[in-house]
Amino acid sequence: MNGAIAAVADDPVRISVTESPGADWDEFVRSRADASIYHRSGWSLLPRDVFRHRAYFIEARDAQGLAGVLPVVQQRSLFGNFATSVPFFNYGGALARDDATALALMNRARDLASDIGCSYLELRDVKLRAADWQVRTDKASMILELPSSLEALGKALGSKLRSQVKRADREAVTVRRGGAELLDAFYDVFCRNMRDLGTPVSPRKFFATILERFGAETQLLVIERAGTPLAAGFLVFDGGRAEIPWASCRADAKPLGMNMKLYWEVLSLAIERGCTSFDFGRSTVDSGTFKFKKQWGAQPLPLHWHRWERRPSPAPATDAPDSADSAGGMGRGRIMRSATAVWQKLPLSVANTIGPWVSPGLPW
Repeated sequence: MNGAIAAVADDPVRISVTESPGADWDEFVRSRADASIYHRSGWSLLPRDVFRHRAYFIEARDAQGLAGVLPVVQQRSLFGNFATSVPFFNYGGALARDDATALALMNRARDLASDIGCSYLELRDVKLRAADWQVRTDKASMILELPSSLEALGKALGSKLRSQVKRADREAVTVRRGGAELLDAFYDVFCRNMRDLGTPVSPRKFFATILERFGAETQLLVIERAGTPLAAGFLVFDGGRAEIPWASCRADAKPLGMNMKLYWEVLSLAIERGCTSFDFGRSTVDSGTFKFKKQWGAQPLPLHWHRWERRPSPAPATDAPDSADSAGGMGRGRIMRSATAVWQKLPLSVANTIGPWVSPGLPW
């Protein structure tokens, strides 16, 4: 695709759009303290290769080399034509040496979205960047600064929460940690939870590909009783940061404290791996899941998701559901709420058959 030249920081910066990342893309991302793991090229190639979505790599270059990057993935299905940086995950947006370059990347992404017929573009930033963009602020990530030991974690959580965790221990449960060998157990719990939440489940192939490509940065944790999986989490590690994009617990296991046991175990795993912070995933501000995560000591990190809309709506958009453990619905409006209610009543076998076909086209 054609490049464009922008005057940034008194030096000419060339903005280009391609469908494959430059050889120095990931090196640049790793050099930036403000980058997320999802800025790396492989995470944008993932939906392209698994779902056949279209991935674009917007690069800013000057005389010194690569000055900024912005990955964009276009989702086109029966549910619409829209673009996100980065879909299926909580973080993305422009990553650049300075704000002027970041804005140049954002403007080019907006032009791209318009050119390819998108109804909207969403850039999932943490930092508030541009006054001339709509900005979603209804979501927040919940971040817990981790102590150096399990003993310190237990003291910080308090006796009431510790007693809830111990409730599950009376059920003679087994905690398993691993990779692809635990995928079936994880997916069994995940499918049930998503149906109960009224949200189509992502294909098993999506998680299998993540484990295959990013095995060093990912891990599964499953809690079982007598061989039956009751709760499970999918973790992503990025240096000293641990994140749980997907966590699920069977409804009949929650009264037994299995959801509390799950989070205790994943926090323990993060500490053992030397992580200094734990990301519980995004939640709608002041929702039930927001408060659930806050009881663990997590503090909100406001998310600023910049949006361009071809036909601006009068009300702020709330399209993306929360992460799997806290998804409250598929979208906004009466139609979507009705669809959620219908989906919750589907037999599990039907939901698991239809869901993997529907889910890739949703605005996650």
